[in-house]
Amino acid sequence: MLNRQRTQRVVLRLFLVGLSISSCGQVSQGFAREAGLPALERVGEEGFQLLREWYAYDKTIPLEARIVEKKEVAGVEREKIVLRTTQGFLAPGYLQLPTVGEGPYPCVLLLHGWSGSKESWYEDDNYISGGNIRKGLLEQGFAVFALDAHCHGDRIAENDYAVVNHYADESQPVGSRRKGYFTQQEIYLQTVVDYRRVLDYLETRSEIDAQRFGLVGYSMGGTQSFLLTGVEERIKVTVACATPADAKRLSLIAPQNYVRGIGQRPFFMVMGSNDSMCPVPRAEQLFELIESTTKQLKFYGGSHKLTPDFVPHAVEWVVEHLR
Repeated sequence: MLNRQRTQRVVLRLFLVGLSISSCGQVSQGFAREAGLPALERVGEEGFQLLREWYAYDKTIPLEARIVEKKEVAGVEREKIVLRTTQGFLAPGYLQLPTVGEGPYPCVLLLHGWSGSKESWYEDDNYISGGNIRKGLLEQGFAVFALDAHCHGDRIAENDYAVVNHYADESQPVGSRRKGYFTQQEIYLQTVVDYRRVLDYLETRSEIDAQRFGLVGYSMGGTQSFLLTGVEERIKVTVACATPADAKRLSLIAPQNYVRGIGQRPFFMVMGSNDSMCPVPRAEQLFELIESTTKQLKFYGGSHKLTPDFVPHAVEWVVEHLR
């Protein structure tokens, strides 16, 4: 399990390193000040290397991956696969191969939002337009893999079968309060490590092109898109949707602290024009910190729930940079 004392030590080391920069452009910084937002800072190079240490894992731990179900979904076979996490839990996910083109296929990881699950990618026109994105990728010849995040979906047993949350809802009766055996930070960090294990597994599949991995994440999955891309070089292209803001400089899960690891890989930020979880000036600040020359920031209607017109643009970004 994730060690909370270790978390405190990492944060302390980051503080002692004391390296941070504020490299947002003056225009976005000015807009942010007008909006009452503080400057967006990130840890420096040494701090980033300390953060990377958190996501190191023992590759000698057996994956114990196996296919437990095969089912046809809308004319496309879907495999349910379980694999062993570094915590010892079993993590289930869905793998689908396209019915067009010839393998080995590029594969796109699908990272759902908080309180969602892998099923979120199998429902059309839902909060994240998950089914629409998945179908669009399959139609373009991409394999897709959707995992249940730590404590989500079929993994709710990890939270004593309680609805996942990192706090106890004091407004509810004691017997029905949400339980928080794991913090939000622990859930994010472990899920990123779990997805690195997923990549290890996918590399064993002859149908998958292990040189062409991409990802699409929404909300919590948007934040994890920054984290996973930042620490995992096997990801070649990223679409981060509705990423919540986190201005805490020493946060282990703040997106801006991982932009150093993105490098020159293609990165598309999909944001809502009225998202209270990440106002436009904050999104612009975060975007400017990304050093890649192949990047795009586009705002869509809606709030944290984006209007569905973002879907074809997200798919097109993957097609352009991963095919």
